[in-house]
Amino acid sequence: MGLLDVLLGRSKPVRPDLDQLFGLSSAAITLQAASGLRPTGLGAVCFAAVEGGAFTEVQQDLHALLEVESSRDSYGYTWLQSRHEPTGMTDLVTDLHAVNSALEANGFGPQLLCSLVGFHDPEGHRMALVYLYKRGSFYPFAPLPGEKRDHALELQVNALVANDLRLEADLSRWFPVWGAPGLEE
Repeated sequence: MGLLDVLLGRSKPVRPDLDQLFGLSSAAITLQAASGLRPTGLGAVCFAAVEGGAFTEVQQDLHALLEVESSRDSYGYTWLQSRHEPTGMTDLVTDLHAVNSALEANGFGPQLLCSLVGFHDPEGHRMALVYLYKRGSFYPFAPLPGEKRDHALELQVNALVANDLRLEADLSRWFPVWGAPGLEE
């Protein structure tokens, strides 16, 4: 970054660091101990699909290698969802890392949007830790019925996992992921 960039207030974008996903295992332990939130065993990777044989081949390889389910949301984004036992957080995170890595290694990194892992508590509260690919950071998302958010829970979770994950400081980037696979129980 040059002097002109500093003077004009420009900054370099954060490079994605997919190894940050492995921090989800320790964050899950922290959440369970401190708040009763437990992993659902569901996680997903969201990306903008592109047309073409190379992209289709990568998706087919992922389906053959991993037990993932595909879906498309109302915005046209594709989700690859992985399921494991709730106690298998390491396996789930490894699957999400593999999906992200395969897309990135084949030149489809710009299509990656986010990854998420679902959590719930005995009272039925749902929450996800969302990894923003282009920012290299996480944020909590706690949906409520009627496309509302539990902001108090999101801020509580953010504080709890601050030592486990690289968190997104800009709250305006904590976008909702309504209807994302991985948030249902």
